[in-house]
Amino acid sequence: MTGEQRERTRQGYDTVAEEYRRRIGGELAGKPLDRALLGALLEQAEPGAPVADLGCGPGHVAGWLAAAGARVVGVDLSPAMVELAGAAHPAAEFRVGDLCGLPAADGEFGAAVVLYSVIHLTADELGGAFAELHRVLRPGGRALIAFHLGDQVVRLTEWWGHRVAVDFHHHGLATVAGELERAGFAVEVRLEREPYPAEAPTRRGYLVARRQD
Repeated sequence: MTGEQRERTRQGYDTVAEEYRRRIGGELAGKPLDRALLGALLEQAEPGAPVADLGCGPGHVAGWLAAAGARVVGVDLSPAMVELAGAAHPAAEFRVGDLCGLPAADGEFGAAVVLYSVIHLTADELGGAFAELHRVLRPGGRALIAFHLGDQVVRLTEWWGHRVAVDFHHHGLATVAGELERAGFAVEVRLEREPYPAEAPTRRGYLVARRQD
């Protein structure tokens, strides 16, 4: 994203951070497929290796992973989200950063979770983000990526009573899988599902990709 888009996104999430935590922070309780995929990712991760939650928001997924026994590092563009996450989930570590310039060392993580984070990137920006994902994962490390399916761009100008200007990019399953493969990943799982009743009415896509040596 451009510097302006990045700043608009950061400001938007900073603005709604507390309300987002209140509304979304318990969402995994109603998402059985997500919990199953997260559990499978942990089962296949290198024992003891840290797990990244990229685009962690208020830290609820990182908290779930930590409760399951993982060492977790959450990363989010929004400092307000990172502050909330650290307060709510002290068993995990949280850092401010973005997908195209991750605050992490080469090969730091044994697995990564990227749930609804690439939705703020254009299709042209996916390759750079996945190159960064490849850099911070260890060889053989897997990533779980989830996103809204489609080809439209939705701009929110009002979010839960707050004025914002945040763009949400929907992506095709084949588009995201292709960019992962070009970045050096083997895509092992491709899934689609309809939205749960409490979610926004969009089809959801999931990919599990393994970093090749």
